[in-house]
Amino acid sequence: MARYKHIDTSPRFLAVDLERQLLPGTFEHALNFLIDHQIDLSGFDTRYRNDLTGAAAYPPGMLLKVVLFAYSQGIVSSRGIERACREHVTFIALCGDSAPHFTTIAAFVSTLGDEVARIFTQVLFICDRQGLIGREMFAIDGVKLPSNASKGKSGTRTDFERQAVKLEVAAQAMLTRHRENDALPTEPRLAEKAARRVERLQHDAAQLRDWLKANPDDRRGTKGSVRKSNRTDNDSAKMATSKGVIQGYTGVAAVDDKHQIIVEAQAHGTGSEQELLLPVIQATTAIRTPDTFITADAGYHSDANITALAEQDIPALIADNGMRKRDERFKDQGKYKQLPDPLYDKVHPKKSARHYRPKDFHYDPTTGTCICPAGKTLYQNGANCIHNGQVGTKFQGALRDCVPCDQRDKCLRTPDKTKARQVCFFRGKADTSMANYTQIMKQAIDSPRGRELYGGRFATVEPVFGNLRHNKRLNRFTLRGRTKVDAQWKLFCLVHNIEKLAHHGYGQ
Repeated sequence: MARYKHIDTSPRFLAVDLERQLLPGTFEHALNFLIDHQIDLSGFDTRYRNDLTGAAAYPPGMLLKVVLFAYSQGIVSSRGIERACREHVTFIALCGDSAPHFTTIAAFVSTLGDEVARIFTQVLFICDRQGLIGREMFAIDGVKLPSNASKGKSGTRTDFERQAVKLEVAAQAMLTRHRENDALPTEPRLAEKAARRVERLQHDAAQLRDWLKANPDDRRGTKGSVRKSNRTDNDSAKMATSKGVIQGYTGVAAVDDKHQIIVEAQAHGTGSEQELLLPVIQATTAIRTPDTFITADAGYHSDANITALAEQDIPALIADNGMRKRDERFKDQGKYKQLPDPLYDKVHPKKSARHYRPKDFHYDPTTGTCICPAGKTLYQNGANCIHNGQVGTKFQGALRDCVPCDQRDKCLRTPDKTKARQVCFFRGKADTSMANYTQIMKQAIDSPRGRELYGGRFATVEPVFGNLRHNKRLNRFTLRGRTKVDAQWKLFCLVHNIEKLAHHGYGQ
C-alpha cells in the first residue's frame, strides 16, 4: 500500500519574512509602497499628545493599510478586520503582526474626517504623474446605498409629534386600566408583562420628546421644501430605488475616461441628483482643463444646471428624459425591458379620471376656439399664459352655460364652489434663456458627434460602480453622519484608484 507524507495545512509556528509576502504587482504591494514612501501622513500627528506621557499609538499608516486592504477584500466590519490581522498572512504582513483591536480600527475609520480627502488628493496626484488621467471627459454618476439608519424612524416634526402623542395616550390608557383592575385578582405574569409594555411606551415617547427638543427645526431642501428627518441619522435621507425605498446616502463619483480614475468622490444625504451636479463639478476645478467636457445622465438634468454650466462656459453633455425617445437606436428598447417584479413594484396602479380632462375638450388652434363635452363654446381669456415654464392658451366657460349645466359633477372638482370651468392647452416651453440653453443642449446631444461622445459615458463610469459594488461588495454604508459616510465612500474610491496604480506596475 502506498505511503504519503503528512501535510499539515495549519502549522502553529512558521519562520516567515513578512515583507516578502507582499508580492510585486499585487494591490497590497502597491498599497504598502504608496503609504510608506509617497503619502504624507503628518496630518495625523496632531491627534496624539503622547510624546511625554501615555502609551505609544498605532501608526496611522499601518491602520490605513489594513483598512484599505480589508475594503479591497470586501471586509468592512472592524471585528472582521481584527480577526484577519490575526489569521491572514497578508494582513499580518501589513500590520507587522501587531493585531490592532477592533475598537482601535473602528475609531480610526470613524474619525478620518478631512484627512481622507487629503490622502485622496495625493493619490490622485500620483495617478496624474503616472499618466493615468487624460482630462478629456469626466463622467459623473451616483449610486444610492442604505446606511446605518432605521427607515422606520423617518418623518417630519409633525409626524414625530403625532407619534409621541399616540404613545403617551396608549401608555396613559394602560395605566388607567391597571388602576381599575388593582382590586381584581390578576395573574402576576400578565401584570408584569403589561407593566413592561407601559414602561416601553413611556420610554419611546420620552425619546421622541427629547429629539424634538434637540431639533427644533425641520430639514429643508434647496428650494425650502420640508424634508423628512431621521432620528438615528438625520443626515441620511429616504430615497427611491429600483428595489424599493431605502434610508441612506448617494455616493457620487466623477470618473476620467482614459483609465477610469475617480477624480472626485462625495457622499450626500439626498436622493435628488440634480442638486449634486454643480458641487461635484466645482470640486474638479483644480484638475479639470477648459477643454474637459462633462457627461451625466438624465438624473442630473435641470434647466438651472444647464444654465449654470453655460454661464460658466463648461462644456457638458447632460441627457434629458426624452433623449432615448429621439434616438432611433433605442426605438426597440421597450421589448427588452424586464417586467416589473411584484415584490418590489411600488408604482401605484393608474386610476381612471373622474373628471373631464383637456383631451375631452375640442380645441382648434387654427381658429382659436374650444368646445366643451357638453357642446358649449368657451371664450379665450389668455393666448400666451405661462405656467411652470410652459406657454399655452387658456379658455373659460360662460356662467350662463356652466351654472345650469347637468355635467357639472364630471367637469368641476368642486361644483358647489366653482362656477365656471377653465382649461389650458400648452404649446411647449416658454421662450426664456433657460429654455434656450436646454434646447441647445438637446441639439448638441442629438448630433452625431454628441451621441458619439455621450456614448462613452456608460463605459467610463458604470464599470467603476460594478467594481465597487460587486467585487468589493459595497452594499451599504456602516457609519452614521455625512462626514463619516463621506470618508468611507472616499476610502472605497481610494481602493479603486490604488488598484489602477497596481495594474500599471506602480512600486515594482
